[in-house]
Amino acid sequence: MAKKASNYIGEFEEFVLLAILNQGDNAYGVTIHEALEEATGRSITIGSLYTTLSRLEDKGLVQSWVGEPTAERGGRAKKHYKVKGSAQSLLREAHAARQRLMSLETSGGVA
Repeated sequence: MAKKASNYIGEFEEFVLLAILNQGDNAYGVTIHEALEEATGRSITIGSLYTTLSRLEDKGLVQSWVGEPTAERGGRAKKHYKVKGSAQSLLREAHAARQRLMSLETSGGVA
């Protein structure tokens, strides 16, 4: 069964959502970026991260808000991110699809 394009998330979007979940209440640009680079072993530009965060917010999968200004950031505020429930459903679907594909591979079902 085909999914609508709006319900589709790509690999990097999936990684970003998982990184946000991993960071919990401390999910903002720098911590998400660090988590992604550590987990994937890839060099990720901050621009590609913010573009993806914006796209995920446009899709209604991520919610953002600006926190209080902090002295360590020269009085600038952090923009925090939270994964919405609909994104968690998509992540579960993506994980289940990967599991099904892996079971095909290990059972010899893939020619």
